[in-house]
Amino acid sequence: MSNLTQSIAEVEERISAACLRAGRKREEIRLIAVTKTVPVERIQTALQEGLTYFGENYIQEAQKKIEVLSQGTWHFIGHLQKNKARQAVKFFSMIETLDSPALAQELNRQALQAGKTIEALIQVNEAGESSKSGLPPDRIPLLIKESKAWSALRLRGLMTIPPYDPDPEKSRPWYRSLFQWRAEWQAQFPSVDLNHLSMGMSHDFEVAIEEGATIIRVGTALFGPRG
Repeated sequence: MSNLTQSIAEVEERISAACLRAGRKREEIRLIAVTKTVPVERIQTALQEGLTYFGENYIQEAQKKIEVLSQGTWHFIGHLQKNKARQAVKFFSMIETLDSPALAQELNRQALQAGKTIEALIQVNEAGESSKSGLPPDRIPLLIKESKAWSALRLRGLMTIPPYDPDPEKSRPWYRSLFQWRAEWQAQFPSVDLNHLSMGMSHDFEVAIEEGATIIRVGTALFGPRG
């Protein structure tokens, strides 16, 4: 058994255990394998092992991998500059880090020109950390309202990155509050799709699953520490 095969099995065990504790089904959780700095050969092995969803932080690095592999479903999970919207639309099926009306308008424009539909999650900066992108909760409703006018950009939910702490329990309040914010905004905008909650990474994804995550972003637990 290869190291990657073993790592995938261990992550799957953790996901299943968290689902069992939360009374959820495994199929409710989308595992995004975060491949930042991971070479193409290892991603190819991951594909062969059955992983299908991948996440990248940088357009230029992702473009090279996606063009070589021509497989998988790719999520963009880094900060996206507006001038990179065209490339993002070309290579990704979902942008998890939508953080402004201007970026939404440009993604929608580029998707229209490309003749495709692209999905998006709004990044919520719950803690107001200056080191992270995303909008504070009080600015989210306006962007959700504007999403009704997007014809080629489809809002699918919310994403967050809480303040890092090695203790996964410190992430729980942030994940719980995003779940509650989502319920409030869904009630306010019942016709808008907010089904997805992308929250949880290698050290705390079990807590995220217990608090309602539908997408988890896992890199280190699969591929080991970044070099």
